Amino acid sequence: MLLRDLLDFFLPPVCGDCGAATNGAPLCSRCDEPPCDPLPPPPRPLASWRAGVSYDGNAADWVQRFKYPQPGFRGLDPAADGVAIAWALRAALELRAERAPNPAPDAVIPVALHARRLRERGFSPPAVLARAIAREVGARFEPALLERARDTPSQTTLNRAARRRNVAGAFRVAFRPPMRIWLVDDVVTTGATLASAARTLRRAGAREICAVAVAYRPLRR
Repeated sequence: MLLRDLLDFFLPPVCGDCGAATNGAPLCSRCDEPPCDPLPPPPRPLASWRAGVSYDGNAADWVQRFKYPQPGFRGLDPAADGVAIAWALRAALELRAERAPNPAPDAVIPVALHARRLRERGFSPPAVLARAIAREVGARFEPALLERARDTPSQTTLNRAARRRNVAGAFRVAFRPPMRIWLVDDVVTTGATLASAARTLRRAGAREICAVAVAYRPLRR
């Protein structure tokens, strides 16, 4: 806390977009994107899902900066990390309010990247988000619970049916999961990846699986 207070004194927090002073938030109220509109019903077997912002315009630019940082020192972009985490936490707090009387999960886990993609990127965006969410809601962070069993192609250009086929059987669990889990991803579209992961977790023993994401991007086709 002392280090943070000293940094705030010598380098006061400012909005990552316009540079205006803030109270510690990564964006000021003028530059922050409005919360995401309600999502459609979640794909089974997800019990519920939430996203912090709609993937559009300025929000899409911030998410891209977070997911695909530039190489070397140019990739050090704490503003983008802060914005993505803030939007994910907004979604998590909405989900926590909805899940009463059991608002907190037993564990928060990221949607796993395949080992090859993790080596290429050097980090896992869902894991960064899941760690922050677990800390916020007071749950265990379990990054090793879910594993990517095969390296699936990108979902970006696929239609709804092709997305489901692409990720069918793509995950496995490393050990028995707890009963209530929150799955975390960066961007959701149809929810095919989340649903595939949730089915794997259900078969392994989990009973209630909810999902949290930074942004929601509807499938426009």
